[in-house]
Order: sequence, then structure tokens, then C-alpha cells
Amino acid sequence: MAERKFAASRFSVAPMLDWTDRHCRVFHRCLTKNALLYTEMVTTGAILFGNQEKLLGYNDTRHPIALQLGGSDPEDLARCVRIARQYGYDAFNLNCGCPSERVQKGAFGASLMLDAPLVARCYQAMQSATQRPVTIKHRIGVDKEDRYRFVRDFVGTVYEAGCRRFIVHTRAAWLQGLSPKENREIPPLKREYAVQLKKDFPRAHFSINGALGSIARGQAWLDQGLDGMMLGRAAYHNPWLLTDVDARVFGQDNTKPLRSRVVEQMTHYLESQWADDRLAIRATARHMMGL
Repeated sequence: MAERKFAASRFSVAPMLDWTDRHCRVFHRCLTKNALLYTEMVTTGAILFGNQEKLLGYNDTRHPIALQLGGSDPEDLARCVRIARQYGYDAFNLNCGCPSERVQKGAFGASLMLDAPLVARCYQAMQSATQRPVTIKHRIGVDKEDRYRFVRDFVGTVYEAGCRRFIVHTRAAWLQGLSPKENREIPPLKREYAVQLKKDFPRAHFSINGALGSIARGQAWLDQGLDGMMLGRAAYHNPWLLTDVDARVFGQDNTKPLRSRVVEQMTHYLESQWADDRLAIRATARHMMGL
């Protein structure tokens, strides 16, 4: 069952901090039945010492859904997977790509790529805590370490630890001198690295991420042998493109929902949330501006 659901990784909406929260995922699920939806990155400290229900709880209708974790301590990551397992997530992901200063101070995110053996231990600890897939989302390099052999060796080390699913953000992360926004725009795209990784590790599953912009552009890379595409800001700012996913990516009935029907569904959702959360309207409506 888990592998069947995780076939949805052929198309996924990227984990985006402050954006892909539980309200956003309800909205996106109204637009596509099959895409894999991610949580925001949730740190291990937040789960271990914070409000677990608020951080991990969600409506059962949102499958398939993956939880992205931020952390670098194998034991803490395993504990968090065991806690989150109770909520029925279909997959778990380790963030090895975020370049923000706050994440760097916590010694995780993109900085983890500089310690591939640690990432391998993190993966093994997470996988030991669940029968669901554990994946790694990473960059192609860190700072000036952006030659192909760097990311090849990183993936190779984690692959040897047993990991078979990778999401490749095809820009390097510059940890000094660039903001997270600039890190999404300035380091050059090297999408050919993702294709080469698939050739070098043909038994692994590779999804491509990074300024794809549209389903058509993502499909072009799938045609070159990659296994999946992940769209982030394009899917958030132009959510209606998600209504093409089920037909164009998964080959299902191409009947699109009506925009008015989506609004009705979200209205019903808000009515169900209102009694417990008076801020739900504002929190949800902000995700729907692109509709």
C-alpha cells in the first residue's frame, strides 16, 4: 500500500515553509487527487518539545502526503518518525537542501551535504522507525562544491546506506552571502546532473526540482529518464495548473473541477474549522489567491 501511494511521487508539490501548511494541502487536494503533497519542513525539536497535534495533525482526505523533517541527530529523527507514524503519513523526507542561516545554525538543511556519512546514519535511523519510504531532498552542491562528482559521491554514500529515493534540487546552495530567495535564483541550474545521477544509480528513484515552472517542462525531464518532478512556487502561485496533473502525469480522466466547485469545497472546509479555529478563514484564504 505504501509503495502504491508513493507512486504519486511522479508529481509532487514541494515542501515550502509558511506555505504548504494543512490548509494549503486541503486546497491543493481539491485540485489533484494523485499528486504527493508535502508538509512544511518540521524540525525535530518542534516535534519533540512542541504541540505535536498542531504540527502533525491533518485531515484523512489528504493522502498521499509526506512529512519533511529538519534535523541532524539520527536518534531524534527516528523518534520523530515514530511519533509521526501514528498520523498515517505515506512517506518521510529529510531536508538536505535548505540554505537559511537559521537552519545552518541547527547544523541541518543544505549543510548536511558536507557530511554524507551523517546523512547516511540519519537515513538509516529514520528508515528503521518505519516501513514507509524515507527519502532525501538535496541540492547538487554546497558553495563552491558544485562539480558533479560532489553530488554523485553524496548520493552514493546515502545509496550505500540503503536509500533509493532522492529529490534533486538542481541548484547548489550558497551558504554564505545569499538569502534563501537568492539561493532559488542565482546559483546556476544544472539539471543535467539529475539525469546523470539516474544513469549512475539506475535502481534509485530520482525526482527533479528547481524552477521547472510547468508540468510540460517537468515532463521533458521525465522523458529523459527521470522518475518524478516536484513543483514548488509555480504550483503555489498558479494552483490551477494542478488540475492538469491527474490527466497529464497520471493518465487519468481529464475532467477538471469547476473553480466554483473548488470554492464550495473550501467553504465547507472552513465551516468545519470555524468552531475550533477563528483564524482559519485568513489562514486558508491566503493560499487561494492564485485561484
